[in-house]
Amino acid sequence: QVQLVESGGGLVQAGESLRLSCAASGRIFSINRMDWHRQAPGKQRELVALITRSGSTTYADSVKGRFTISRDTVKNTVYLQMNSLKPEDTAVYYCYADVFTHVAQRGYWGQGTQVTVSS
Repeated sequence: QVQLVESGGGLVQAGESLRLSCAASGRIFSINRMDWHRQAPGKQRELVALITRSGSTTYADSVKGRFTISRDTVKNTVYLQMNSLKPEDTAVYYCYADVFTHVAQRGYWGQGTQVTVSS
C-alpha cells in the first residue's frame, strides 16, 4: 500500500506565498512523475505542475512564473512553492504520484489540502 500525505495549505492574502509538501510512503520501488493538481468549487480538477524523475517540469499557463515544483527523490517528496498568490488560486490542491511497487505500477492521489487566497 502507498500513501500520499499533503501539508502546507492555509489561508493567505493575495500576493503572499505558500509552500505545499507531499510525502509518499509505503512499499515503493520507485516513483516516475509527481504532480500537483487543484480543484476549485464548481470546476474540474486541473493540472497545476508536474515533475518527472529526471527533473523535467511542466506548468499550467496560469501559474507559470509564480509557482515552482521540485522534488526530493530520496525522500519521495514533492513540493510546490507558490508565490504571488491570487484569489483565483483558491482551491483544494492534490498531489499525484505514478508509483512503481514491486508488483505493479499505478497512480496514487493524496487527500488534498485547502489553499484559500483572500483579496
